[in-house]
Amino acid sequence: MNATNQASIVPGNLLAGRRVLVTGAARGLGLEFARQALSAGASVVIADILADELQAAAAALKAQGHNVHAVVFDQSNPESIMQCAQHAAELLGGLDGLVNNAAITNSGGKSMVDLQADMFDKVMTVNVRGTWLMTQACLPALKASGQGSVVNLASDTALWGAPNLMAYVASKGAVIAMTRSMARELGNDNITVNAVAPGLTLVEATEYVPQHRHDLYENQRAIQRQQVPDDVSGVVTFLLSGLSRFVTGQLLAVNGGFVMH
Repeated sequence: MNATNQASIVPGNLLAGRRVLVTGAARGLGLEFARQALSAGASVVIADILADELQAAAAALKAQGHNVHAVVFDQSNPESIMQCAQHAAELLGGLDGLVNNAAITNSGGKSMVDLQADMFDKVMTVNVRGTWLMTQACLPALKASGQGSVVNLASDTALWGAPNLMAYVASKGAVIAMTRSMARELGNDNITVNAVAPGLTLVEATEYVPQHRHDLYENQRAIQRQQVPDDVSGVVTFLLSGLSRFVTGQLLAVNGGFVMH
């Protein structure tokens, strides 16, 4: 069974005039989120620590006629996060949307017994603290927009408790909880905050995942096929759009029915 091409489904004007920052967008899901937003009419800043890949991605998107800018930043560094948010708002003339996609998974394959404290701390620093600080740094621009949207990337591993991935699972569970708190605090500013929890998706970041884990997902999904970036990007675009202005504090599990939340 082939995956649906979301680019052919999402209207080209769904995000017309909207200005969006996508972190962790040099490749994989983040790049697909940016590509989808651009195709839907948004102006986009892609941000990542992978400088060479980021610049190459931006050049390719610009060659296709898209209004895109690249900003190199480090999500483990609070000053770098602040500078990224400010630069993105300057480049786009404001911000209407933020996709918090930047994350690391370095604890993969280690049991909770073998996991080291410094690695746990690193994962939490990037995935949890970084998501909070980036949202905080973007708030002035999102408030000024009057129609701000924040989409936090979680993971369905936090819903079923994937083994040998505890630091990552803990961090994504924290992102889910944090999303609800953010939504409560920012609702009066007309800012929506939602989380998307993809299943195991075929991207560069999941190349290390053992084949048996891929098989587990594919065989136990209601829709029994591999998951590709297009499967997730349409949902993120919806949450950035005016179609979802009364949706906030929600978690959307996008995994073909592996976990039904």
